Amino acid sequence: MAETVSHHNVLKERFERVFKGDPVIWFVVFALAIFSILTVYSAAGTLAFKKHHGNTEYFLAKQLIFVIVSLFVMWLAHLVDYRYYSKISRFALILSVPFLLYSFFFGSTINDASRWLTIPLINQTFQPSDLAKFALITNLAAMLAKNQSDIEDIKKTLIPILLWSGAVCGLIALSNMSTAIMMAATCFLLMFIGRVPFKYLGMLFLVVVLAFSLALAFGQRWKTFYNRLASFTQTEIPFQLEQSYIAISTGGITGKGPGNSTQRNFLPHPYSDFIFAIVVEEYGLLGGVTVIGLYLLLLYRGMLTVANSQRAFGGLLSAGLSFLIVIQAMINMGVAVGLGPITGLPLPLLSMGGTSLLFTGVSIGIILSVSRGEGAEEN
Repeated sequence: MAETVSHHNVLKERFERVFKGDPVIWFVVFALAIFSILTVYSAAGTLAFKKHHGNTEYFLAKQLIFVIVSLFVMWLAHLVDYRYYSKISRFALILSVPFLLYSFFFGSTINDASRWLTIPLINQTFQPSDLAKFALITNLAAMLAKNQSDIEDIKKTLIPILLWSGAVCGLIALSNMSTAIMMAATCFLLMFIGRVPFKYLGMLFLVVVLAFSLALAFGQRWKTFYNRLASFTQTEIPFQLEQSYIAISTGGITGKGPGNSTQRNFLPHPYSDFIFAIVVEEYGLLGGVTVIGLYLLLLYRGMLTVANSQRAFGGLLSAGLSFLIVIQAMINMGVAVGLGPITGLPLPLLSMGGTSLLFTGVSIGIILSVSRGEGAEEN
């Protein structure tokens, strides 16, 4: 018995030496990574038959590579002192603006939206909005932390926050309204935690409404935005949602088992936008509740880091990035069960990978860096 306990302690010490920071967050990440690999392998089966002559292992290998790379990026990010991210956040934010503009005018068009750029040499597409999301939240946390003593100073604090938040959300909205709305909601929550007065939050709301109005007038998404809202308010169920309902209702309590989904053959984008429906179909209500619980646990541990933070920037950074990931997850899962209009938002850490998975890895790595830094200070 004593040898077993000793062996357990040795393994724990080795794990903590390699994976620093909050161990619960690491558990959530590894659990979601396993769910991702299994579910994407199953959900992308039909796509593999159509595009890769029945080679179902193609997407398994691709997803496995992306998950491993994102975990490695997360591990690297969590080793960096989180205060360093304050220094590079403004540069990343400035860089994201021309990327967003270039993707809108010259980017690859998919589903009537120009929101992708192709990385030369590796021929991999990415959305500049992923960089903009990360940069805006990090920079907003830095501005709020730096000006806590002058939080009501309009010229010094409020105007830069309003300009950056409105400009970036508006540029994202030109081709991706759902992401822009999610970003605006995250900014509101972060400013609320950062003790910004309600009257200034109201001013942010007006700026965002103006930015979204201009984006709908001059952007690409007015027709899609209107159609999705109209479909959500009508009694007739859209085809995608109908197939999602069938997947969820036939999953039962324990599900059909891994790889036994039938709705993957009918459901559009079962490996990304509607992957939660496949999770419930194959793993049942228990699997769906487990996934929801993992995201809520991630939010709880991220907010716990806020409570334990000795520095304003660390707490605000952890809160902002936690909100960003979990809000997106809740929107994706809410769409799958009919609680909101259909969007194109993937499920973080679970949907079929790409650069969005890598940016999510960086974000969680920073949350871990904050928890690691605060833990070191307490010791």
